[in-house]
Order: sequence, then C-alpha cells, then structure tokens
Amino acid sequence: MENYLLYESLDQNESIDQVASDREYPPDLMESYTRPVSQTSNGLDTNPIPSNCYPEMGQPSESFTPLQYQYLPYGNGTSGFYGGPESTAAPVDEDPYYSWTNDEMSPLSKEEIKDIFTEVEQLFGFQRDSAANTYDHLMVQLDSRASRMSAPLALLSLHADYIGGENANYRKWYFCCQQIEDPELFGGVNVKEIKRKLKEISDSSVANFYPKRKIEVIEFRWRQRMQQLSSTDLLRELALYLMIWGEANNLRFAPECLCFIFKCALDHMTFCLGQDSCAEPEEKDFLKRVINPLYVFYRDQQFKLVDGVFTRREKDHHAVIGYDDMNQLFWYHKGLERIVVATENVKLLSFPKEYRYSQLGNVIWKKAFYKTYREKRTWLHLVTNFSRVWIIHLSMFWYYSSFNSPTLYTADYQQMINNQPKLEATLSVTALGSTVGCLIQIIATICEWSYVPVKWPGSRKLFKRFVILIVITCVNFGPSVFVLWMVPLNATSQLALALSIAQFCVSVITTIWFSFQPLALLFEFFPSSDSLGYDPMTVFTASYPKLDSTSRVLSILLWVLVFAAKFIESYFFLTLSLRDPVRNLFLLDVSRCYGESIFGNHVCRYQAIFALGLMYLADIVLFFLDTYLWYIIWNCVMSLSLSFSSGMSILSPWRNIFTRLPQRIYSKLLSTGDMEVKYNPEVLVSQIWNAIVISLYREHLLSSDHVHRLIYDKLLDEDNGKLALRTPSFFLLQDDGNKNMSDFFVRNSEAERRISFFAQSLSTALPEPIPVEAMPTFTVLIPHYGEKILLTLREIIKEDPHSKMSLLEYLKHMFPHEWRYFVRDTKILSSNEDPDQDFKFESEKEYVENKLSDMPYYCVGFKTETPDYMLRTRIWASLRTQTLYRTVSGFLNYKKAIKLMHRVENPEMLEYFGGAENAEKYLNVMALRKVRLLVSVQRLQQFSDSEREDLHVLLRSSPEIKVSCLETDVSPSDGSTRYYSVLYEVTDDDDGNRLRLVYKIQLSGNPILGDGKSDNQNNALIFYRGEYIQVIDANQDNYLEECLKIRSVLAGFEGLEVDKISPYVHASTGSPKSPVAILGAREYIFSEHTGVLGDVAASKEQTFGTMFARTLAEIGAKLHYGHPDFINAIFMTTRGGISKAQKGLHLNEDIYAGMNAICRGGRIKHCDYYQCGKGRDLGFGSILNFTTKIGGGMGEQMLSREYYYLGSQMPLDRFLSFYYAHPGFHLNNLFIMLSLELFVLVAFNLGSMKHELIMCVYDKNVPITDLQIPLGCQNLQPVLDWVTRYVLSIFICFFISFLPLVLHELSERGPWKACGRLMLHFCCLSPLFEVFVCQIYATSLKNDIVFGGARYISTGRGFSISRVSFTKLYLSYAPTCIYSGMRLFLVLLFAVVTMWQPAILWFWITFASLCFSPFIFNPHQFSWTEFFLDYREFIRWLSRVDANEHGSSWISYIRNTRSRVTGLKRPKKGNGSSQMATANFSKPPFFNVFMADIFMPFIQTTFITTAYMFINAQNGVRNPVESNSLIRLGIVSLTPFLLNTIVLLCIFPLSCLAGPLLGLCCRRAPEALAALAHSGGLVVHVVNFEVIWALEGWNVGRAIACFTASIFVQRFLIETGKVLFLSREMSEDYGNRAWWSGKWITKGINWRYMLTQPLRELAVKIPEMSLFAADFMIGHVILFCITPLLFIPYIDHWHSCLLLWISPSKRLRGPIHTTSQRRLRRRRAQKYALLYLLIMVISLVIIAVPIIVGGRFDDMLLAYIPKGNFGLVQENNQNNNDTGEMAPAYILHGKPAEPGFSTYWI
Repeated sequence: MENYLLYESLDQNESIDQVASDREYPPDLMESYTRPVSQTSNGLDTNPIPSNCYPEMGQPSESFTPLQYQYLPYGNGTSGFYGGPESTAAPVDEDPYYSWTNDEMSPLSKEEIKDIFTEVEQLFGFQRDSAANTYDHLMVQLDSRASRMSAPLALLSLHADYIGGENANYRKWYFCCQQIEDPELFGGVNVKEIKRKLKEISDSSVANFYPKRKIEVIEFRWRQRMQQLSSTDLLRELALYLMIWGEANNLRFAPECLCFIFKCALDHMTFCLGQDSCAEPEEKDFLKRVINPLYVFYRDQQFKLVDGVFTRREKDHHAVIGYDDMNQLFWYHKGLERIVVATENVKLLSFPKEYRYSQLGNVIWKKAFYKTYREKRTWLHLVTNFSRVWIIHLSMFWYYSSFNSPTLYTADYQQMINNQPKLEATLSVTALGSTVGCLIQIIATICEWSYVPVKWPGSRKLFKRFVILIVITCVNFGPSVFVLWMVPLNATSQLALALSIAQFCVSVITTIWFSFQPLALLFEFFPSSDSLGYDPMTVFTASYPKLDSTSRVLSILLWVLVFAAKFIESYFFLTLSLRDPVRNLFLLDVSRCYGESIFGNHVCRYQAIFALGLMYLADIVLFFLDTYLWYIIWNCVMSLSLSFSSGMSILSPWRNIFTRLPQRIYSKLLSTGDMEVKYNPEVLVSQIWNAIVISLYREHLLSSDHVHRLIYDKLLDEDNGKLALRTPSFFLLQDDGNKNMSDFFVRNSEAERRISFFAQSLSTALPEPIPVEAMPTFTVLIPHYGEKILLTLREIIKEDPHSKMSLLEYLKHMFPHEWRYFVRDTKILSSNEDPDQDFKFESEKEYVENKLSDMPYYCVGFKTETPDYMLRTRIWASLRTQTLYRTVSGFLNYKKAIKLMHRVENPEMLEYFGGAENAEKYLNVMALRKVRLLVSVQRLQQFSDSEREDLHVLLRSSPEIKVSCLETDVSPSDGSTRYYSVLYEVTDDDDGNRLRLVYKIQLSGNPILGDGKSDNQNNALIFYRGEYIQVIDANQDNYLEECLKIRSVLAGFEGLEVDKISPYVHASTGSPKSPVAILGAREYIFSEHTGVLGDVAASKEQTFGTMFARTLAEIGAKLHYGHPDFINAIFMTTRGGISKAQKGLHLNEDIYAGMNAICRGGRIKHCDYYQCGKGRDLGFGSILNFTTKIGGGMGEQMLSREYYYLGSQMPLDRFLSFYYAHPGFHLNNLFIMLSLELFVLVAFNLGSMKHELIMCVYDKNVPITDLQIPLGCQNLQPVLDWVTRYVLSIFICFFISFLPLVLHELSERGPWKACGRLMLHFCCLSPLFEVFVCQIYATSLKNDIVFGGARYISTGRGFSISRVSFTKLYLSYAPTCIYSGMRLFLVLLFAVVTMWQPAILWFWITFASLCFSPFIFNPHQFSWTEFFLDYREFIRWLSRVDANEHGSSWISYIRNTRSRVTGLKRPKKGNGSSQMATANFSKPPFFNVFMADIFMPFIQTTFITTAYMFINAQNGVRNPVESNSLIRLGIVSLTPFLLNTIVLLCIFPLSCLAGPLLGLCCRRAPEALAALAHSGGLVVHVVNFEVIWALEGWNVGRAIACFTASIFVQRFLIETGKVLFLSREMSEDYGNRAWWSGKWITKGINWRYMLTQPLRELAVKIPEMSLFAADFMIGHVILFCITPLLFIPYIDHWHSCLLLWISPSKRLRGPIHTTSQRRLRRRRAQKYALLYLLIMVISLVIIAVPIIVGGRFDDMLLAYIPKGNFGLVQENNQNNNDTGEMAPAYILHGKPAEPGFSTYWI
C-alpha cells in the first residue's frame, strides 16, 4: 500500500490541494475511478497548459503576476508609472484586450482566437457580424479576468463557468439527461470495489481524499475529461457556445434547449475536425436550419397569419406551449426521445451523435413539445402553491375556535348553569383541526394533478401521496365518528376518552408535520437513487442556496417571533372576543318571528345562525391578517437592528461620520497598497473629495460659497513657505458646536442628503477595493421604449390648459436654490461677469432697468433665444424629471469615477505619459475597458424627427454610450419582413456626433413576442460586455460619489479573489459555496417631496427596496426587482437571461429572473452602502396604473410554475419569507377588502336583528349565569362589542402600512423628520389614498385571476400638476371602487339607523376613500368654473350615443365593461377599426366568470335578502298580519326591468320608422331618442324608489333595507343575464347605433345577425337603462357631496398647495384665455350650474318627501291602503315587546337543574 500513498512526500510548505493537482491516483484505484477518455480530435496541444503556467498548482514562477497591468502596479512605495529621471514619455497602448494580449503566459494570441472563431463560423454557417460580436464578447471577458489572474487560468475559469465547472449550467444539464448517451462517463463504476480498496489505506486523511460515491467518481471523470482539453479546445467550445447563444434570439429564454443544440453541434464539430474535409454551409445556415424552426413553433403558439398580418390567438396560458414548456422537454432523456426527424420519421437519438446536428433542421418540433405545466386560470393554484399557509392558519383557527365554542357541542347547554361539554368531546372536536389540514393537502394534490401532466417525467408520484393522505385523514377523523356520533354527547366513555386523547396527539403531530413538510416532499422518504443526485427537478427548481449559520438563525428567529406574537395575540384578542357572541347567537331565540306568508318562519328562525356563520368567516379573515401585521412589525425590527449594527442608521451613536470621513475615503475607496510611504494620504483624499464637491456644484446643487467652504484649498505655509492643504472645516462639523449643516449646504437640500449618505455609508464594512486595472468589466443596460429622452422647450414653459402653472414654474418651486445657482451660471456664461459682485448704479432707474433686464433669466433661464442657452434650460429641467438624458448622464459617472480613482492611485501617471493629453487618453482607454453603457432603444427606427433630435443631443453629450436597437427591412426576394439586432457606436464626423453601425445580426423573426421590456432586454443582451450587468430603467440616476464604490460593490459577487486551484482539479474539501447571481442595491426615490402622492409612492418604494430588501437578503428571500440590481452575467445568461418574456404570464418580468436564480442555486445579496436614484409615479392615475400592473402581474405569478416550485419545495422558514414578501402582500390586500365585504353582510344582518329584537340590560361584570333582564330578551351587546373589535382590527391592518415609512425615516433621518413626514401625510389625507390603493391592488389581482388580460400599462411619470376631468376619473374608477363604495354607503346608512356605534365611523372613512379619493387628490378640483364645466362634460358623456364620433361616451364605457365577460367578436378582415384595438378579444373561462359574477353575488344577495326578510318578519308581535316581503322585494327589483322593456319597445318602432327619415334632416335624432329612453328609465327608478318607501310603510330602516336588497338583487340578475345569455360583443358599435337610428342595414350589420342582433340589443338595453340611472345618480351624489367644499374661501388654492406641496404664498393663476374664450366658458358654466342646481333640488325633494310623509302623514296614508294587499305593504308601529310579563311560557324564570352525564356501555 505504501506504493500509492498519496501524501508520503508532502512537504510542510505545500498544501494538500497543491499536491493533489500534481499527483496521480494509485494504479489500482485509477482503473476504478477513470475510464478511457477520448483524446483531442485535432491532435494539437495534448498537454495544453504547461505546469509552470499555474504557479498556484505547482512550483512558484517568478514571472507570474496575478494582476496583469498595462503598467506596473505599486510596489515598495514606488508608483508603477515612475519612469526614472531619464525616462521618456510612454506611449498609450489602446489595445482593448491589453491584459490578455500582454500576458506572457497567454496560451493563445488574439489572432489565433480570431482564427478559431472564423473556423467555427464557417463550419456552422454563423453570421459574420454575429461571430465578430461574440469574438469581442469573449475577448472582453478574457481580458477582464486576465487583469486579475493569469491568462491560462482566465481561459480555464471562463470555460468552467460556461461549460465544465461545478456551477456551469451545461454540466448540470449534461449530468441530468445524458447518462444514457455517455456510458463512458456514467458507466462501469464499481463502488463496492472502491470502498474495499480504500479500507486498505491506513491513513484516514489520505483515504478521505478519494471519491467514494458513484457520483463523486463520475464527477472526477468529468474533471479528467476537462483537464485533457487543450487551450484550443477550450476556446473552440466557448466560441461555439457563445455563437449559438448569440444567434438564438428568443430561444435564449430556453437555456437547456441551447445546451442540447450545443451538445449536438459540439459532437458535429469534433467529428468534422477529425476529418480531412467537411462541407461548409452558407452563411446564416445555423439561423435558418436550427433556430428558425424552433422560433416559428413558439411564434405560432400565440400568433396566426391573417391577411398577411400576424394576429394574436385567443388562447390562455394553459393552451400555449411557452418558453418554459419547450425548455423542460430537454431536462430529461425521455424528452429527447420525443424528438423525431421528418425525413426519416425516426427519433433523432437513433442517429449517431456526430450526425444529429445535421438533422436538426428536419425535426418535427410540433410532435416533440407539449405542456409540462398548465397555468390554468383558477384560484386553486393558491391551494397547491401555498398549502402550508392555509394549514397553519385554518388548523390553528379550528383549534382556537372549537376550543372556545363549547356551546356548539354541549348537550342541553343552559346559560344559567353554563354547563361544560365532556372532556372527550372537547378533545375530539378540537382535534379535527388536523382533518382540515388533511383536506387541504388532498385538494392541493388533486389540483396538482390537473396542473402537472402525468406524462412529464418531472411529475410527482401523486397517486401514492393521495392514497396516504386518505389514510391519514381517516386516522384523524375516524375517532370523532365514535366519540361524537356513536357515543351521545351526554354520556361518558373510557374508550372514547382514550381515543380522543390519542386523536388529539395524532392531530397535533399531523398538523406540525403538514406545516413543516413541503408538499412535493411530503412522503418522499426514500429519494430515487438512479438520478445520481442530478434529478432535473431538484437541479433546476430546488437547488436553493444554503444560508450561512447567522442567516439561518435570523430566518428561523423571525418566524418564531412572528408566530409566537401572532398566536398569543390572536387567541386573546380575536378568539376570546368571539366566545361570548358564539354563545349568545347560538342560544338566541328568534323562533317568535312570524316570517313569510308563503313558508312561515322556516328562514327567519335561523337568522342568528346565519349571522354567526358570517362572523366566523370574518374572524378567519382577521386571523390571516394578523400574521401579516406581525410580519411587518418584526421585519421592521430586524431591518432596523441590521441597519443599526452595520452603521447605516443615523441612530448608530458610535459612528462619527463626518470627522472620520477623510480616513474612510482613503481606507475604503482607494486601493492604496504601500502608497502612504511616499504620498501623503491627505493629498490623495483631497482629490477625491474635491471631485465630489465640484460634481455637486456642476449639477447646480451647491453655490460657489458652499464650494469654497467644502473643498481642500492650497494655502501658503508660513513656517516653511511651501504650499499646504487646508482641511475643510466641514470634517469638524460633529466636533465643533459652532458649526452646523446650514454653513455648508442649504438645509434639507439634495446636496446635504447625498453627502450625508456618502459619509454614513463609508462607516459600514466595505469590501476592500482592488486596483482599477484589476477590476472586472461590467455593462450598464438601459432599455428604452417611449420614455422621454429630453424635454422640449414647449413642454417646459407651455402651460397646460388644465393646470395653473407650467412645468418650469413647478420645478423652480421644487428646486429654488438649484434654479438660482443655474441662473447665476447662465448669467456668467452670457456676460462673463460675476453676478454676485457689487455693482454701483448711478440711479434707481438704472437699478430697476438692470433688474428688469435680468427677468428673462429668472423666468425661463435665458435672455437671448440662442439654441445653446435654450438647450441649457431644457437640460436643467430634464435632469430634474424622469428622462433618459438624466439616466445616461448619471450612469456615465462610472467612467468619471474610474478615471478619477485610477489617476489618484497612480499620482505619477502624468509624468510617465509625458503630459496631460496622453494621460487623459490612457484614462479614457482604461475606463472604456472597464465599463460599457448600453442603451437598448427598441424604437430607434421608428423615431420621430423630434426624438431623433433629442437623441442627437444625448449622443453629443455622451459619446461613450453604445446604442442597440431592433431594425427591420423587406426582403427583395419574397417581400417578407426581416428583423435585425443592431449595435451602433457614436462617432464624430463633420456634422457632429452620429451613430455608426458596428454589428447587424439577422434574427429568426420579430423578437417582440411578449410584453416588450423583457424582449427588448433580450435583444440587446448579446451586446453586453464583461462579467456583470447592472440593470437600469430609463428613469434612474446615479452620482459620482456612489460610483466611486463600484469596486467594492462588484467585490460583493465574491469573484475578485483569485482562486489558486484549477476548477478541474479534484477538491479535497467540502462543496463549493453557491455563486452570487444577483446583487441588489438600495434606491433613493428622487421624486419624493413632489406632492403627497409622489411622496407616498416614493415612501413605499424606499421601504420595500431598502428596509425590507435588507432583511430579505439576509434571510435568503430577496428576489430580483429589476433596478438597480447587478447581475452575474455568465450565471444568468446561461440560465435563461435576466428576465422572462411569455406574453401576459411574465408581465412582471424581472422577478422571474430572481426566482429562476434562487431555484437554480444562485444567491441574491443586497448592498446597503450603495444607492442609485430612482423616479416613481407622481399622480393619482399614474400611481394606480402602476398598482394595477403590479396587481395583475401578481395574479399571473400565482399561475406560474415558479410559484409552484417555490411553494411546494422550499423549507418552511424560507417559504414563509418568500410568501409574505411577495404574494402574501397582495393576498393581504385581498383579505382586507374581503373583510370589508364581510362587514357589509355582518352589519346588515346584525342591524336587522338589532332593529327587531328587544335587547337585554347588559353589564359585562355580571356573571353570565345570572337571569337576563328583562325576561325573554336577547343579549346582542357582546355581538355588537365584537363588531367594535372587528373594526379595530381592520383599522390596525390598514394603518400598519405607515409603520415601515416611520421606522425607515427614523433610521435614515431621525425622529423629528420621521414624525414630521408622518404628520404631513396625515394632514394631506394620505390614509384615504392608502385605502383606495388597497382596493385597486385587490381588484386587479382578482380580475386577473378571474378574467385574465393583464398587460403592461404605460403609467407616465410626469409631474401631476394638471386637473383631470370628473368624467375621466369616474369612468376610470367606478367599476373598481366607486360602485363598491356606494354599496357600502347603503349598508352604513342602514347600520346607522339600526345599530349605531362609534366604530362604524371607520367604515364611513372607507366609504369616503372609495368614492371621493379620485376627486380629493385631483389638483384644482374645487375651481368654480372648472367644476361646472366638468358637470357639462359629465352630462354630455352620459348622453352620447355614437361611440365612434366621440372618444369617450357612456355607451363605450358600458360596452367595454360588458366585453370583459362576453369577449369580443374579432373585426372583419380588412376592417381598420380601432375602437377596441387594445381590447382583449379572448373570453374568460366560464367557471371563473360563473363563480365571480354569479355565485358570489348570489351569496351576497342571499344573506342580504334573509336579513331583509327578518326585519319584516314581525318578530315578537303577538298579532302578526300577513306579510310577503320576499314577493315585495321581487316586485320592486323586477319592476324597473319590466318598465324599461316597455319604454324600449315603444321607442324601437319609432326609431325603425322615423329614424332613417329624421336622420336625413336631423343628425341628432338618435341622441334625442336615446335621451328620451334614458330619461324614462331614470323616472322609472325614481318612482320605484318612492314606491319602496310606501310599501315599507315609510319606515326608514325597512325602506333602506328594501332599497339595498333590491340593488343587490338587480345586480345579481344583470350579471347572471350577462354571463349566461349574451353572445360576444361586436368590436364595432353597430348594434347600439342601429337601435337608436333604425339603420340596421346601413350600419354594417351582417345579414346573419339581422334578426338576432335586435333581440340581443334589446336584451342589453334593458339592463343598460338601469345602469344609466345608477351612473346618473351616483355621479350626482358624488358631485352633491363635493359641492359644499366649493363655498370654503380659497379652497382651490389651499387644496392644490396641499396636494402639490407648494407654498401657499405661491400664486396659482389659471391658464390664459382670450376674451371670447372666457365669455364662452362663463356662459357654459352658468347654464350648467342652473341645471345642476335644478337637479339638486329635485334630488332633495325625492329624498325628503318620503321622510316628511312618513313622519307626519303616515296615519292619513294608511287609510288609502287596501286591506287585502296580500302583505305587500309592510305593517309598522306594531308592538313587538314580548319580554318581561309578555314573555312566552317556555322562557326560564330561574336556574334549571344541572344535567349530568350517563355512562356509555364501552
């Protein structure tokens, strides 16, 4: 054995890893571990890299330098640029790949690499531009790595990352699905023999080195295979992979598909290189034969060709084979076996592997692909994906509630005895909580069956799980059959007691097991051994990165604290508060009600049970809401703790941020080495600090006085006469009590914020920066579609007709000091004089003239209308709004920072290069090597002239940027459209900066098949360079001081330290750490303080992007949110890219990249010391559009497979972190609004009971066993007290949203600013906005899951300073909020009349929020003239008939709303209609619509109707009269429809006969007929309202109940008719126009619809009449409620100032109108003011008449009511007091005997 002891000659200075890389295995073990590995095909470089190229792996090499500098680095205190006294100026080497080409150990020159690329290009027919692009791509990566390691190791590490390393996606795929294809690698492993021989090794440390398991042996063989590759082979494989990736177009979203193509191509290349000659295909052969068929298959899944135009198919996600379905075919070998070649009709795998590539063009992909996961549009995804959430909550709720509801299972319960149930009954009922969990697991399994096809190899063994779950359910439920059913409740049994105890123990164990164990691993006790640890479902969906010990403890601790607090609080606050209401409602005796004449009291006697059921449902919702509340609290606490401990918090008392700032700049930003030996650190720091200050000055953030106080100055030292540096007194700010911030900055200015954060951030631990020359190359990627590039002068200074100030005026108000500094600079430029110097004026007139002469500067920023000065104003404004110019300008600071740091760290550079010019040239070369700014301008070819001019300005100021775009042309051969990915660079010519074509790569087709942004990113991705990508949106900003930290930020990827072990050498120690895939950074929302709404949006973004991200990253739950995250480019591009792009499904495209990274083993970190600027939505509409997009996108996420993988496989703590950070937030909003709907039902039912029952005298301090007074009363007070607690819980859940804002402000800016910001939000009524946003979130989520149609919504991010018309606001938010608010209003009226208590005030606030928020947060809403002009537009909107003639009309609004359910008929071929061009033509699933629009309204209507029946049930009346309240409700609900039908049938003949004739002379005849019909419908509903009062005997409570119930019934009937009986809506408004005009033939109605369309139109017009009346009345109610505010003096001014956060002293003048315009506006306003006043008076009369009549003439009117009215008129003023002496005889008058328990026989 001593012959093969591995470490017998181990030198004490050598590491085990060093020896392991050089020594071979012993001969007798070598045969077991390895099999013959194929030699290289070309016979070149059989020993590719000499051992001396890796001094880390062998003997040290003196010539080895791990960091390849263009010029030597510092050493021994000497600058690398020091050339000696006789040195001459060194030339600047502009080689973009300098580190690679100048490394003496480079295995290949760049010319040899170019030849390899040419060889591969010609072998496969790649495009020349594509090959050139990928060549540059690879060379930049090689250069980037060679700058910090040896060139051979750079090549080897890149190959390992892309293809052969442990973290390479290709290797993972190969191990997953190529086991059968490669027996040489995977076969012939005798594990028993290996273990036997290892036992013979006496030294355990030696024995432990050898692989023991089969997979370890296979991995060793793989590394041996990789080691035998020559440098040429390594480079050739990289070139092949990158060229395939570069031409793959949309297939880059399918990474394993590319792996398969690469494998086939690699086999083909290996075969061809071994031949003397091989046929060379033509250029673009790879694109046409391999990529095009796959692209066409995917495109045809969603589009079909109609009249030469691709039209989207009407298919939902479950019917579309998407990117993920295509990709997952290649996960398993069984999937590869489905690939069939058309010409041979045989499987592709039946061909020898070297011939498979040539057959790819003949594959029938349609036969191969199928759905691997069905994204069905159903809520049941939540059961499967989040089963553990439901189990934890519903099971615990059952435990709590069943234990505290003993009344329900106590035999003969008597309150005056308060007898308790038997112990076994309590245990058995409580133990049924686990049965709830079992049922959830069974439902989840059944649903999973429907989502995951059984034929997919990755599907779970669901039948086994289902059977076991049935057995476990029987075990948990079975004992209750005996204990609760077979044994009477009043009998005891020893067996029952034993069974109940065992059942309870099993129940607890079952619940805990189900709560902790992921659904997918529920019964996977023995994982399959034939996958070798490389099961694709684990590798690609469950390779979650491991948390370190600290993060793991914090993750578990967070959820221990959350659920400990939640369970304690929920028990004592929620569950115990329900104990008394349960008992009282269960015992409530309402059998004394008379009920209906038809079926008596069979319904009303169960009213208390109905109310109890609703209260249980409401309590369940609160039980869920509590958890999120405690999650927010503890998440904030943990985030604050992390911020406090790291030093990022302003509250960290030990951080002296300003005094120690110079030392920290030197130690944390500069890679100084031994520089302090020769150079004074203060000199180096001064250059950095002064550059920061000057950059602030150039951005007009500092005045010249501030600059002089902040910068280092050169002063003459009086002692030695030499120049010395004066340290700014700013650094002594914290130690000098005489100094304050205002001496250096304008208080609360942007400059103060930036410098404060910069100083604060340097007090944290930053990774040590490496030299600039050695830093990795990275790319900043900015996708652009239609965002503003640069504001035009017209946009800046022109006043909006609906605003009272121009954009420039608003900006000047928001940034007054910056505008003043800008004007000062402009005046200096124009006059070359300092405007601050003292001028002596000879007279006052001269002084005034001088000031008047300067007025243009302060008004528009310039005095002379020269292009340069106008452009300065445009740029100043653009840099303070959300423009691409601002983004590019900000992120070009990376270049400035790199040049600055490199120059400071190499002080002798100027001398070395012989002057500033060459030094600057060298710095530019260095910066361009290290950073690239890539702007992906998707629409460049379609730019307008103004956009091109703006782009030209951008290019002129930023010539360093690269521009990619999508271009098209028409093929001259067949006339088809060809698509290209194009890269431009900026070049100087005689005309200025222009774009020069660099690469033009043809694509397989239109790459924009999704929602746009992700496709745009993917189209530009092939042009990124380097190792990392920073993903940026076109509304962001960056700052020089933050860019200085870039080296530390990139060090966060943990890839800058040179690994001295070859990636293909067997490692002797544990598994490698998971790579960092994404590095998130915090955002500063620069749009904060731009009004209350802008600040609300900013605060939400800041708290989520900073406060929550800090905690989520620490506990491993952070995902990718798009901006401004850094991406590990190789990791992500080999795994599907930086986003996903299936239309609709991947609407929120960025987050899928984060989920993909987590599932595939990538870590996601957060960088708290680095920030970027970010703009956010500023106006009411734009914020809510963004909210709708996010809510709809979350609905799509819940359908996605990623949620299925994460929810069913993650460990509990990480799953909960993921759930509550992402879907839990949206479901929490849904639960909040569900609690509102439940309150409506609970309040209505309790109000009806309170109205009819006689209440007991209640004292909570009196024992419940005392006799209730008066005798026979009903104790409802505990139930009403529960309502107060219920409202309080909802109130807390709403206002917990302010907690993160307060704590974030507390941490970042201190307690005073935190309190000030909170109070400002409250004063501006932002809580109303929060309620409204919550409703939008909930509605958008619900609508997407039910109906679908989620799409990208362009929000627009301009300042919200313009007034939006009442009509636009109403039609935008009526379906989502206003209608719900009005239904709540009716219930609140009823509750106030019947069960008033102060807690209901919160729901009045909710009502105000839902109905009035759009108008409260509308600037200039309370202008008198605009108010009545708005009213005019509202009336005109209601009365418009022809939707084609008007852009907005009520009929269009109704049709669009209806088409959401019915779907749309597609327009005729060739019809150019654009009326509904953006509409979703697809029809939602019938079951979803049935449940949402029929079943749920039916449930609501049922509970409302039962409550209405109870209030008319004459409870306790001794001599009841006949009552038919249900028939009465039916009459008042159906009468409007009947009368509408009569009106329409009367008008229809008139329109058919007279309409065409009147149309010849009177174009408005259809509008007149429509107005007549709608007026008739309005009168019908007004009369019906008065009839309701009469039928209810003028009783207020009962009349409101009847009216509310009729509204719910009518809503149910309208929705039912719409879902069940209506055909699809026409895309054109033919039917509506024909109905009113009578022109059925000429309106374009197809002859097939001539008979059916009038009938359909009648069917829709009947409910339309009622809907018109509803919108008419609701709109007027809102206007009436707003009207009193108009009379408050200066209300419009104060309201606008409050919304926009501008000073009240600012004069807001209206837009300038001509005299005729003012006269016309005034006349219109006056006319409609009179109409408005008339309708207001009529409305008041309609409401006041029944109240007055009922109060004063009730008795007189009763005489006119016939006695035989069949109970249709409700009897009132009846005596229903049947308590006390009038109580029934069966009411107990004293305590009964206490019942005992009998003994059961067993």
